[in-house]
Amino acid sequence: MERQYHKWNSPNLKRDMEMLVFGHSGARVLVFPTSCGRFYDWENREMIKTLEDQIEKGWIQVFCLDGVDAESWWNMEAQPKDRALRHLDYHKYVIEEALPFTKKMNSNDFVIALGASMGAYHAMNLALRFPESFNRCLAMSGPYDFKQMSAPYPVFSWAHDYYDDNVRQCDPVPLINSSTRDHLEKIKQVELIFPIGNADPLYDSNRLLAEALTEKQIPHSFRTWDGFCHDWPYWQQMILLYLAGDGLQQEREKCESSTQ
Repeated sequence: MERQYHKWNSPNLKRDMEMLVFGHSGARVLVFPTSCGRFYDWENREMIKTLEDQIEKGWIQVFCLDGVDAESWWNMEAQPKDRALRHLDYHKYVIEEALPFTKKMNSNDFVIALGASMGAYHAMNLALRFPESFNRCLAMSGPYDFKQMSAPYPVFSWAHDYYDDNVRQCDPVPLINSSTRDHLEKIKQVELIFPIGNADPLYDSNRLLAEALTEKQIPHSFRTWDGFCHDWPYWQQMILLYLAGDGLQQEREKCESSTQ
């Protein structure tokens, strides 16, 4: 399996950002790390090994991104306004730097946002803000509504009582509820998949996301698992079950036809 390491100084974040790339072709999969995680976490947790067959066959190419959680929502010394602004800087890095970089490496137009826990939040938030940039989003065990999250997990009180448009852009459920009709139509073109365990304290946040999407008539796949399921072995099962779809089927057909 082809493996590459890349690093550059991000103009949007004013700091070095690192990335691991696995594979040589196929649908482009952007992987976001868990809370305050790093670009190498998915490799260390054997998530990449779980996808090795799809990667080696050229169905997907996986780009493991770095994060700045410790400078944004997990920076407890910063004000909510500044946390939100840093988070939005990260979005600029993803959309203006990371995505074009992946496009230069791989011209495939099918793009998947993928993550677990905090990584799921990043994947979903980006897919909802920039739906024209993604075809599928697989967000596993993620938090999607700030107010609900602060109830079971006080540590998730990222915005406290402060709220402005920047925070709203970072808060998936209110983001959907405040989106224009044109933007909602773009979201409808993205396949949204979000599995979570029914004993996960973040479950209600996922339910609220599903309700908001249903109210706006946006197709989605809200999948409930039995138990807590907020751990790497469960996420390994989830990516094998939900990552594939019509877009990846096309990649399989291309690869199979090229070998005949």
